[in-house]
Amino acid sequence: MEAAGTNFANENMWIKRIIWIVVGSGLVFFAGMRVYEIQEKQANPKAAKKKKGGRVVTVAVTEARTGELRDVLLLTGALKPKEQVDITAKVTGRLENLYFQIGDPIREGDLIAELEDDEIQQQVNRATASIGVARASMQQREAEKQNATVELTRAQSLLDDGLISPQDFAGAETRLEVVKAQVEFARAQTKQSEAELRELKIRLEQTRIYAPMSGFVATRFVDVGALISPTTPLLRIVNLSTMVTLANVPERYIGRLRIGNPAEIEIDAIPGETFTGRVARIAPVLDAATRTALVEIDVPNPGNLFKAEMFVRIRLDTGAMRSAVLIPREGLVYRGTQPGVYLVDGNRPVFRAIETGLTREQNVEVLANLESGAKIVGRGATILEEGDRINVAVRSGNEKSTPDRSGSPTEKGALSAQQSAEKRQSTE
Repeated sequence: MEAAGTNFANENMWIKRIIWIVVGSGLVFFAGMRVYEIQEKQANPKAAKKKKGGRVVTVAVTEARTGELRDVLLLTGALKPKEQVDITAKVTGRLENLYFQIGDPIREGDLIAELEDDEIQQQVNRATASIGVARASMQQREAEKQNATVELTRAQSLLDDGLISPQDFAGAETRLEVVKAQVEFARAQTKQSEAELRELKIRLEQTRIYAPMSGFVATRFVDVGALISPTTPLLRIVNLSTMVTLANVPERYIGRLRIGNPAEIEIDAIPGETFTGRVARIAPVLDAATRTALVEIDVPNPGNLFKAEMFVRIRLDTGAMRSAVLIPREGLVYRGTQPGVYLVDGNRPVFRAIETGLTREQNVEVLANLESGAKIVGRGATILEEGDRINVAVRSGNEKSTPDRSGSPTEKGALSAQQSAEKRQSTE
């Protein structure tokens, strides 16, 4: 009996232990689930709100409308210097000095580089000596000419007196003519030597290279010691006082463009600023493959703020007006990079993706997927989320017959509610 009682007691003890283990495991599980829910709520409060049915956001309602929009071409391009030149030598030689580095300012007429000139200098010296020899020879021939002239005069007197024969007189005439020819030959040799000297001096001067225009050094191609030929560029000089950008304009717009048309320039490297350019040149021939014409736009750069090859966005006003579907800028929202609007469907906003065009002041052009007259969320659209409901308390000024209730308590309350919603959204 005692053994049976002991076994029964042991069984009861194991049952109690199992019960306590099950109860403890359940408590740990429910505690863990509660902690998980709290952490999930803290990590993603928006999802928690969606589970409760979403928010109610007070918004303004407007509509897409048809309006007139100036026809503006949106183009892209790159800035290029209006003037650019590669500096080369006119003679072959070894580079002895190069006085400019990349980025250095340079003025027209500045000495850029010098080539070795020893050989040409020796040629100049030899040509100078040759001129001296030619001039001395010419003086000698001049003296011989004078002597031959005197002898011919004496021979003429002797011939008149019958003291010499006509043959002797003819010999004196021949000698004078020969000396005259020798004088002309010496004079020609002198001129030839002088011409050679001038040529050598030009070649000597060509070993010194000067800047043909003012600007900045954009590229340095060689270093001192390099062997230079007339086909070897030394430096590239660019004039940045006026930049030019090239754009391909479609055929249908070419007839509307004129020389001098203004263009708005935006540069990605200088965000938030707009610059002004003007159409300077329009190509007279279209590209047969793309049916576009090349247009050059000059952009003044007085402070050298722009650099060559900067990417630019161009808005070119054609001066024409066209009809377009417009929405207020405050009604435009984005899902990632996809633009869209919220259509009003009762008290539910429905997102619709659209394709946008130009933005002018407070209006945005809609190119596709939205018709004129469609009711959309205006002010407050940017704070809406999926699952939210809307309370239409105010209407935008785009409605045709909207009463002026700027001072009414209803609108003030609606605006206050919207501000509170925006504040909560920013806090989240």
